[in-house]
Amino acid sequence: MTEPTEQQIQWFPGHMVRAMRLLEERLALVDVVIEVLDARLPLMSSNPELDRIVGTRPRLVILGRDDLADPFATRRWLAWYAAQNRPAIAVDGRIQPSVNRARAELDRFVAGRGPSRAIVIGIPNTGKSSLINGLAKRTAAKTENKAGVTRQLRWIRANAQLEVMDTPGILVPKIPTAEAQWMLALTGALPRERYDPEDVIGRFHAWAAVHVPKLDVPDLERFARARGFVRRGDEIDAHNAAGAYMRAFGEGKLGRITFEEPPEAAV
Repeated sequence: MTEPTEQQIQWFPGHMVRAMRLLEERLALVDVVIEVLDARLPLMSSNPELDRIVGTRPRLVILGRDDLADPFATRRWLAWYAAQNRPAIAVDGRIQPSVNRARAELDRFVAGRGPSRAIVIGIPNTGKSSLINGLAKRTAAKTENKAGVTRQLRWIRANAQLEVMDTPGILVPKIPTAEAQWMLALTGALPRERYDPEDVIGRFHAWAAVHVPKLDVPDLERFARARGFVRRGDEIDAHNAAGAYMRAFGEGKLGRITFEEPPEAAV
């Protein structure tokens, strides 16, 4: 397996640069900001640059992908946000009752304002489009379990009183650590052509053996043999097995896993 390199893992294509610039321009038009984070890694999936451009506007944090995260860890994260006086709720964007909780909180934000506009921001593949579709109660935004699907800023009417802007996922220009790199890759924030899946899986397996041993997360070889990715001569088909492994993780078949705990000093 190869060591990850900056060239392999960094991703800040031109459409993200343009989107960040347009975001700054469009924020003057909105009443509330909805920041969608990945519940499995809330800190790593946040973009500090967004703090600067959002400023003091009302802001609701959505912990997306709630169905894939450790529910006990999610409760600790929600308590941490509450301690910071930052409104936050966990949402599975594929389930309407879950989205309805987000809608109720959003209605509280814009109560008394009349017709309002919200903007949905976050890094790629945190569940932004699923949330918007749930708010609109229709398929208004394209969803796919891969990074970089949404490429344009556009308004979507959720109801007579609320318009929501869908935005492309925007990563930080440079991912700071090797650990953040493979975690963001595994959770779908990076396009698969930008990293080595076998390397990411190896790092994940080593992490899981220490942090979630009860889940008995398989390494790539055990997974490949269990799923039948074996060639003649008893050699595993590592390439196709790695793709299946990544999909299995993304579907929650390896267990509900959260990679980060809230900062202890603020709990």
